[in-house]
Amino acid sequence: MRLAPTTGKLLLLAILAGGFPTFRLSRPYQGFQGETFVDIPHGASTLTMAGMLAEAGVVPSRWDFVLARLVERGRVLQAGEYRFNHPASPMEVLDRIARGDIFYYELVVPEGMNMFDIAAAIEDLGLFKANQFLAVARNPALIRDMDPHAPSLEGYLFPDTYKLSRHTTPEGLCRIMTGKFREEWASRKRNEDVHKTVTLASLVEKESKLEAERPKIAAVFENRLRIGMKLDCDSTTIYAALLDGRYSGAIHRSDLASDHPYNTYRHAGLPPGPIANPSLASIRAVDAPEHTDALFFVLRPGGSGAHEFSSNIAAHEAAAARFRRARKK
Repeated sequence: MRLAPTTGKLLLLAILAGGFPTFRLSRPYQGFQGETFVDIPHGASTLTMAGMLAEAGVVPSRWDFVLARLVERGRVLQAGEYRFNHPASPMEVLDRIARGDIFYYELVVPEGMNMFDIAAAIEDLGLFKANQFLAVARNPALIRDMDPHAPSLEGYLFPDTYKLSRHTTPEGLCRIMTGKFREEWASRKRNEDVHKTVTLASLVEKESKLEAERPKIAAVFENRLRIGMKLDCDSTTIYAALLDGRYSGAIHRSDLASDHPYNTYRHAGLPPGPIANPSLASIRAVDAPEHTDALFFVLRPGGSGAHEFSSNIAAHEAAAARFRRARKK
């Protein structure tokens, strides 16, 4: 059946009218240079979002986003900060906001990192400068209620993966990390001296690569503390050099001879505070050290990370000699 000329024109107009919005909503657009961020607040209306996106150059006009919203009106749009760095169609933009594809920095803090390591990782992310973080981390105020003897936040910046926004401040990050520590500490349901426990756990963390050995290494340190024997812990000597800004990647004789209070080759007892941020496993190792009379440990040859433990100096020196010979080979 042939259509009358007027009817054909009307049908053609209807097809064009129906197809044009579909084409416009699926066409990629970029009205900004490089990258742009849009921070959508909680409770924002569709018109508010549309205006923000259009002003940032993410969509051609606010009506494009409104139209996309009408097409996908059943989806829930999520507040948060979104980063746009390439052309995207209004439908793609709406899909990202509906999925909650929010921009964040991911800060990974492995067990045993110290505040200097964390500061360097933060600067590498581009969140803020290392010295800005260290200025806050060196102040123990955020943990003073738990540990009145803490010289800094070292030990209380709990190892975890943190998702951070561009608006996170050094103080805000330290609050998040010490808050995580409080949460994990409370999960133990124990009331030991937090300063001693965390300080000792930080030594255990730095000296043990194998989780199974941590209770035994904790026991060695406890045995030494009990009889007034110096801990002779390399990691504390390194930390002393870090605090002084003179660590070069290796321990020198001058480091071992240093009178720094963190140098456990010169001073008996625990150092003034933690030297790293220990895991919950190391804290639990200090809670329940293994029953042993060992006073020494040295790495076993082979690179497994395992240690040989001894209860007297003669056995320890023999084990150390075996390790040195194997390393030379």
